[in-house]
Amino acid sequence: MMSFAERTGLTSSQPKQPERRYLWTDAFAVTNFLGLSRATGERHYSDLALLLVDRVHHALGKHRPDDARKGWLSGLDPEQGEGHPTRGGLRIGKQLPERRPDQPPDQELEWDRDGQYFHYLTQWMHALNQVALWTRRPVFNLWSRELADTAHRAFVQGAPARRRMFWKMSIDLTRPLVASMGQHDALDGYVTCLELELTASPSPERSGPKLDGAASDFASMIEDRQLATDDPLGIGGLLLAAYRVQRLLSAGASAQKGLLEKVLTGALSGLDTYAQEGALREPAETRLAFRELGLAIGLHAVLSLRGEPRSLLRQFDRYAPLEAQIISFWLDPSHQKSASFMEHLDINQVMLATSLAPEGYLGGAL
Repeated sequence: MMSFAERTGLTSSQPKQPERRYLWTDAFAVTNFLGLSRATGERHYSDLALLLVDRVHHALGKHRPDDARKGWLSGLDPEQGEGHPTRGGLRIGKQLPERRPDQPPDQELEWDRDGQYFHYLTQWMHALNQVALWTRRPVFNLWSRELADTAHRAFVQGAPARRRMFWKMSIDLTRPLVASMGQHDALDGYVTCLELELTASPSPERSGPKLDGAASDFASMIEDRQLATDDPLGIGGLLLAAYRVQRLLSAGASAQKGLLEKVLTGALSGLDTYAQEGALREPAETRLAFRELGLAIGLHAVLSLRGEPRSLLRQFDRYAPLEAQIISFWLDPSHQKSASFMEHLDINQVMLATSLAPEGYLGGAL
């Protein structure tokens, strides 16, 4: 099996001390590096993206340093794990170890415990696929599809006609830590599977899992009546899903009938409610930057769309000023000194960077 250096031409200098890795933050950072490479023409930034991917796989694709279990989460031997680093999923990277089977659930503490989130895994799938498209190296798409296949098998449960998803799984994917279903997880999984299949290598020698069955499962769980949310990060996620669906349709992919309209309608309903609540007039101490910046990134995406459904897309024009309003607020040094910003510094900074230059995250042509 080829080493990282043989696959990329780079040498990965793994840190002597364990790094603090956080999968959501790292996914956005990878695409930010790709965006910088596109904008400047400098390969240095794409090299940084590749190095970060390798760091994440060797940290979050393996058991925690304080865990008695060692090695790749998949249980593969060291050499096989190098070739398939996402086969066991990827840890969230939270500070506290996961809840043990004999420990009672604690809703507040669970936010700080490790495990695996489906919506973090789909962010990493997206990041890996952007690396594949930018570097023209199909192995990154393969790793993304292997992660999608693993996540589908672990998070989706129930009879075919009554599929449901768990929100959070244990590090080894053997038991749910939070059994409720994420509001947009099925939508996210469906759009991601379509994208990964469309951009997979078309050669007869293509390896790795096909995601048609996973996509079908995810599609069966999308409930358009429950898409709307007044959470800014959730609204941003819907807008990004709409952006990706339209790109898929434009590239010739088939998607669930009426899905684009359903997603846009849900996002618009949430935006109407969110704008009326006046959350953006509150002081920095009571706001969460990364959630608002997720909305700014989504607005940038949907406002760039052209074509059908034209009448529905035009309704987002009235919310166009919110993108600049959010970004300028969090660029203010005084607001960055607030406790709410400092408490989530890493994710706030990387999301702010993405909002300023979202092209790397949104990606090039499919």
